[in-house]
Amino acid sequence: MRIVLVNGGVISGVGKGENSLTASSAGLLLKTLGLRVTAIKLDPYLNVDAGLLSPLEHGECFVLADGGEADLDLGNYERYLGIQLSRDSNMTTGKIYQQVIQSERVGNPKRLGKTIQIVPDVTDAIQEWIERVAKIPVDDSGEEPDVCIGMSSDLESGPFMEALVQLRHKLQRDPNHEFMSIAVSYCPVINGEEKTKPTQNAIRQMRSAGLFPDVIACRCEHPLNAATISKIARSCQLDDDQVIGVRNMETIYQVPILLQEEGLLKLLQKGLGLDKPVLSPTMVEKGQALWDLWKKTVVPERHLTPVNIVLVGKYVVLDDAYLSVRKSLEHSAMRCKRKLNLVSVDAEHLEHEMQQKDPIKYHAAWKAICDAEGIIVPGGFGERGTEGMVEVIKWARERKIPFLGICLGLQVAVMEYARNVLALRGATSEEFSAQAEHRVVVFMPEVSKEQMGGTMRLGARTSHFKPGTEWSKLRAMYGGADVIEERHRHRYEVNPEYIEQFEKGGLAVTSLDDQGVRVESVEIQDHPFFVGVQAHPEFTSKVLNPSPPLLGLVAASAGCLDQMIEAAREWKEGLANGTGEAAHF
Repeated sequence: MRIVLVNGGVISGVGKGENSLTASSAGLLLKTLGLRVTAIKLDPYLNVDAGLLSPLEHGECFVLADGGEADLDLGNYERYLGIQLSRDSNMTTGKIYQQVIQSERVGNPKRLGKTIQIVPDVTDAIQEWIERVAKIPVDDSGEEPDVCIGMSSDLESGPFMEALVQLRHKLQRDPNHEFMSIAVSYCPVINGEEKTKPTQNAIRQMRSAGLFPDVIACRCEHPLNAATISKIARSCQLDDDQVIGVRNMETIYQVPILLQEEGLLKLLQKGLGLDKPVLSPTMVEKGQALWDLWKKTVVPERHLTPVNIVLVGKYVVLDDAYLSVRKSLEHSAMRCKRKLNLVSVDAEHLEHEMQQKDPIKYHAAWKAICDAEGIIVPGGFGERGTEGMVEVIKWARERKIPFLGICLGLQVAVMEYARNVLALRGATSEEFSAQAEHRVVVFMPEVSKEQMGGTMRLGARTSHFKPGTEWSKLRAMYGGADVIEERHRHRYEVNPEYIEQFEKGGLAVTSLDDQGVRVESVEIQDHPFFVGVQAHPEFTSKVLNPSPPLLGLVAASAGCLDQMIEAAREWKEGLANGTGEAAHF
């Protein structure tokens, strides 16, 4: 068992995002050796999962294939590493306490009749959880991972830190196990001078807790001076080559290349006992192919022609609220050899009432819509802003602007079509009005209205394209597949009673669920790209393998949809012939 711990300090900004990027990059570098890599996120909050956390406070709730509602960093791991994690890959204080308490309440012999304490009960449970998750297969090989990347966003959780100290001590006693720690810090420049005190204090705090970093990754705007690196190394009892400057890059996808140039891979090989050949030539060749493809794909944006996409949503004041959508659009733009120019517009600013309330915001929002080459309306909950979404979807439909609606975006597109094409006056969702005459979106019968956490339709579900939909652009982006699988997170669905009426009116239902009842996608045939999907395809997008629906939107917006459709067809044929492109790793 090989464990790499990545944790941060100094300021909160150098914690969540920077830790996640460093952990994902380290994992990718290990994969380039041919190793199988998994990941786990340790979150200090008491919530059992991220399902009920506000996206405006916590950012996006990332949905895993097994239906787990997790921290958004899990998405970063999957996007970079091309793996599929489980709900247990996101450990929270709430989950651990719940498990320990439940274990005692059901009479577990290990705890029956004993006092339950943080040490050893909680800390032991944390260690057991990490060791168990580190062995779960996460790729198509079906084999145990070689390395587990563990990430803790900060030092505020005492039980996690104590458990990690104990785990390090335990693993280092066994010559077959390795534990390595990477500390992510920040090196600010004040009055032209690089300051090392924040890093020194953060490492001193780590060491006092019993964690001794093997590598310090210093976030910085520009390359660090050699004198600064030496000062940090001496004060933290490390060699100079164990202090790495992680400077700003043109894109975050170039960070793994930077870290490889700074020597992180060599340090990982040495620290994890990988400096001697341990893999078969086939695995080594596969790892090298992955690295070559990564470097080929991650091109500097300055060489690319822009494509203008507008995201119309409810939570646009926080970029992280739609993180997977943003990343999937970036992946798609790279595949199309374009530079993504993504503009976020608050859906409320598009509503007619805003014209009187705040005309500056109203006109600025519509100016962005007028400049858009493509429009995306992502998921969300509640009625706020949905009338603005109706207006922008009508704009995209009538003016032939490429459009993609995801989850709520699909449902609002159905509402817009019902009102403005089918003349169903006041057509709406049951979520917004339970008494409306035309409820074209309804509550799913099997979902609980009382219990909130984890009761939605969650996780990977199949969609079946209907016969006669060979014209479907969405289907073409999946290589003409009959059945696809995407992750879901919703309580409401298109009312099946209106399907026939929609199809007669020109809004085609192109795919249904495995029961042939639930609407999974809608499209307009006579449109450059007008697609609505009930799933959240952004959750399965990878850096080297963009999500087909989002890639379709970007390609249609950039004028290269036919090329991407042909590439998807060739890829599917390649898979059938055993010559599939390495990008789909």
